[in-house]
Amino acid sequence: MNVLNGSKLLMDISLPLKDPVPIFSLVLFIILLAPIILRKFRIPSIIGLILAGMAIGDHGFKIIEKGSIDLFGKAGLLYIMFLAGLELDMTEFRKNRNRSLVFGAFTFFIPLILGYLVCTYVLHFNFMATLLVSSMFATHTLVAYPLASRLGITKNEAVTVAVGGTIITDTAVLVILAVITGAAAGNLNTHFWVRLSVSLVVFGAIILWIFPLIGRWFFKKIKDDKTSHFIFVLALVFLAAFLAELAGVEGIIGAFLAGLALNQLIPHTSPLMNRIEFTGNALFIPFFLISVGMIVDLRVLLKGPEALMIAGVLTGMALVSKWFAAFFTQISFGYTPTQRNVIFGLSGSHAAATIAVILIGFNMGIINENVLNGTVVLILVTCLVSSFVTESAGRKLAIIEADKKPAVEEMPERLLVPISRQGHMESLLDFALMIKDPDASTPIYPLAVVQDDEEAKQKVALTSKIMEAAVMYAGATESKVQAVTRVDLNVSDGIARAAKELMITDVVLGWTDKTTTTERLFGSIFGTTLDNVLQSVWETIYVCDFHYPLNATRKLVLVMPKNAEYELGFLHYIQKIFLLSKQIGARLLLCCHTKTQAAIEAYLQQFKLNVEITFKQFDNIEELLQLGKDITKNDLVMVVAARKGTLSYRPYLDGMPGRLSRHFPSNNIVLIYPEQTEIDYIEAGVQPEDLTLAPIQEQLANLNKLGKAVKRILKGKK
Repeated sequence: MNVLNGSKLLMDISLPLKDPVPIFSLVLFIILLAPIILRKFRIPSIIGLILAGMAIGDHGFKIIEKGSIDLFGKAGLLYIMFLAGLELDMTEFRKNRNRSLVFGAFTFFIPLILGYLVCTYVLHFNFMATLLVSSMFATHTLVAYPLASRLGITKNEAVTVAVGGTIITDTAVLVILAVITGAAAGNLNTHFWVRLSVSLVVFGAIILWIFPLIGRWFFKKIKDDKTSHFIFVLALVFLAAFLAELAGVEGIIGAFLAGLALNQLIPHTSPLMNRIEFTGNALFIPFFLISVGMIVDLRVLLKGPEALMIAGVLTGMALVSKWFAAFFTQISFGYTPTQRNVIFGLSGSHAAATIAVILIGFNMGIINENVLNGTVVLILVTCLVSSFVTESAGRKLAIIEADKKPAVEEMPERLLVPISRQGHMESLLDFALMIKDPDASTPIYPLAVVQDDEEAKQKVALTSKIMEAAVMYAGATESKVQAVTRVDLNVSDGIARAAKELMITDVVLGWTDKTTTTERLFGSIFGTTLDNVLQSVWETIYVCDFHYPLNATRKLVLVMPKNAEYELGFLHYIQKIFLLSKQIGARLLLCCHTKTQAAIEAYLQQFKLNVEITFKQFDNIEELLQLGKDITKNDLVMVVAARKGTLSYRPYLDGMPGRLSRHFPSNNIVLIYPEQTEIDYIEAGVQPEDLTLAPIQEQLANLNKLGKAVKRILKGKK
C-alpha cells in the first residue's frame, strides 16, 4: 500500500508540475532567490524574475505547466497599473500641470511618430503592429525615481515635470490601446466610436468621482479595521478593471484610473500604503513577471539576424525618442543640460506599462514573439541606461541646488507622542508619521507617563502593552520607533522631562473622549496639564482631536493669528503643514493676515516648494467662527494658537479649545503652539501669566469693539 502511495506521489510531481502546492512553493523560492542571485551581476530584479520564468516555462526546462499561474499573473498586471496611478504625486502634477502637459505631449508624440516611421519603413510591420509598438515607445516607468529621491532633487522642476508627464503619456497610450484592441476584434466602426466615447465618459465618471466618495465614506465609518481597509482597496481595483472591460477597454485602464482615484485617500507614509506596496512587491508583481517570462523565448534571438535587428532597433528607438522629448522640453522652458539629462533619465526607462501593452498585443496576435523578446531586451537596456543617467545628472543637479540654498543648521527632528490609552494611539501616530520629515533618520518616540504612586508598578506593566502595540503599528510603515516610559509625579512633568532628555522638536498630544472642555487630554489637559506643558515644553506642540482617519480629509483649513510670521517656530510648523497637506492629498486653505501671506509666499519661492494653497484674508482671530461657511464636515481644521506673552498671543486664544469643540464637533481639529524661546524666571514664583498685559489687552479690545459699533451706528444714521 505504501509503495502504491509512493508511486502515486511520484506521478503527481512529474514534470511539468500540475499540483498547486509544489507550484506555489517553487514560485515563492524563485521570488526569494532570483533577485538576490542576479543582483550580484547588476541585473535588475524585474529582468531576473522574467529570466526565471523563462527557465521554468515551456521554452525552458518545462517545470511548470503552462497557464498554472495565470490567475496571479493577471492580478499582478492589474496591480502594476494600480500602483502606477497610486504612487503618482498629484500635488506636484497640479502645480506644474502646464509644463507637465507640454512634456507629456513631447514624450508621447515624438516616440509615437518616430516609432511609426521606423516600424513602417525599417521593420515593415503592418499598421496595427506599428501602432501598438509605437505607442509602447511612448510609455515610460519611473524606475530611477528612487535615485532622484535619495539625491534630494525631487523638488526640482525638472523632476516634477517628468513625473507629471508620466500621467499624460501613460493615459494617452492606454486610450490608444483601447482603440487597437477594438480594431483587432473587427469592431472599428461608427458604433464602436460612439460606444467607446460614451462608455469611457460613464466609466471615467464612476471611477474618478464615485470611487473617491465611497472610499472617503468607508475610511470614515470603518476606522480601526486595517484588514478591511486593505481588502476594500483590492476590491475597488478589481471592480474598476471589470468595469473597464464592460466599457470595452482593457482592465489595466480601470486599474490605473482606480490608482488615480484613490491617490489622495491613501497617504504615501500610511500603514495602508505600506501594506499595498508590500503585497504587490512580494507576491502579485513577481508572479506577473514570472508569467511573462514563461511565454518569452530568447532562443529566437539566435535563430537569425531578424530577431537581433528587431531587438536592437526597438531598444535604440526607445532611448533616442525619449532623449528628443527631453531635448525639446529643455528648449521650451530654458532648462540646463543637466536638467535635460535628469528628465531623460527619469523618462527613458521602460518597464511596467511597456510589458503590459506588449503582452496584450502578443496575446491578441498583433505582434509576434520577435517583438516580445525584443521588448525584454529593451527593458533590460533602458532600465540600466536610465539609472546610470539619472544618478550621474542627479548628482550634478544636487550640487547645484545645494549651492543655491542657504545653509541652515537645525537640530535633528525628533517627535514625541504621549499616549494615554490605546484608543487614540493609531490616530496620533498616523499624524506624527505624516508630518515627520521622510529624510530624517531619527525615530518617533511614543511616550507613556505613569504617575508615581503605590500602583506605579502595575501601571507600568499595563502601559508596556500599549507601547508594544504602538511600536508594532508604526513599525508597519517601516518607520523607526522607540517606545519610552516615564514614572513621574504627574503627566506634564513626565512629558517635559522626556522632551528635554530626548531633545524633542515636536510634541503630538491628543484629546480624550471626555465631554468637558477642562478635561480633554490625559484627564485634565486643558485644565492644568496643557498649561503646565506649555510652561515647560518650548518646542512645537500639536494638540489633536481626530474623529475619523486623516486620509478622508477633503480640505485642510489653517487659521493663523496676526503676527504669526514673527514667532520663532513659524517656518517649522508651516513646513510640517505643507508636508501633511501633501501626504493626505488635501488642498490647503490658509486664513491669515496679508503680511503672513507674504512671508509664506517668500518661503515657497525661496525653496521652490510646490504646494496647492488658496489664501483667504483673515485679520482678526476673534472672527474665527465666521469661517464656518468655508468649512465642511470633511475638512481638517488647524488653528495656530500662542503662548501667553508672545507676539501673536490674543486673550481670545485662551478659550479656543472649547469654541472649536462646540462649533466643529464632527471635524478633525489640531491646535498648534509654535516653538518659543524658553523663559528664565528671575524672581521666584513668577509665572508667564504674571508677565503679560492680558487684563489690559482685554479691556482695550472691548473698547475697540465698542468704538467700531458706535461708528456703524453713526454711519447708519447718516
